[in-house]
Amino acid sequence: MERADAARNRGRILEAAAELFAAKGAPNVTMDDIARAAGVGRGTLYRRFPDRASIATALLDSHEAALQERLLRGEPPLGPGAPPRERLAAFYAAMVELLEAHAHLVLGAETGRSRFETGAYGFWRVHVRSLLVAAATPDPDALVDVLLAPLAPDVYTYQRQDRGLSPAQITAALGRLASVISR
Repeated sequence: MERADAARNRGRILEAAAELFAAKGAPNVTMDDIARAAGVGRGTLYRRFPDRASIATALLDSHEAALQERLLRGEPPLGPGAPPRERLAAFYAAMVELLEAHAHLVLGAETGRSRFETGAYGFWRVHVRSLLVAAATPDPDALVDVLLAPLAPDVYTYQRQDRGLSPAQITAALGRLASVISR
């Protein structure tokens, strides 16, 4: 069981980090910035969170868990009961919503190769692979990461900020990509 003071510090750290990440973007926030804003010492911060990515991951966990729950038990087409192609398109739309709302956190947690090491990516990978298998898509292992690549946070923010694409445009394009599944 977590001590009351440790729980308060954790809450202050996460609250301060969320505000800083939203204001400046996670890559532009230092651990010192977070410690100062939370009113905790660096030792307290580093005992709880070894780096900025672990803080961003903690902030993302509840949002990703909610989406995972909807994939497992939600209404079709996102949840079970719809054809694989429709479920993939719905998954893409849900991920665009998640990225739109929390790209600043995802950029702090899932950059470069670290993206592939998160539990959430593993879950998304299993989900998309299961859709490919259900649709009898040839060589699902070769295709699954290709279908997840457009959801990389740096790709999404590039499309939104540098290319000026809207979430609706990105969702529509990803929906067309979902047609790779034949059924």
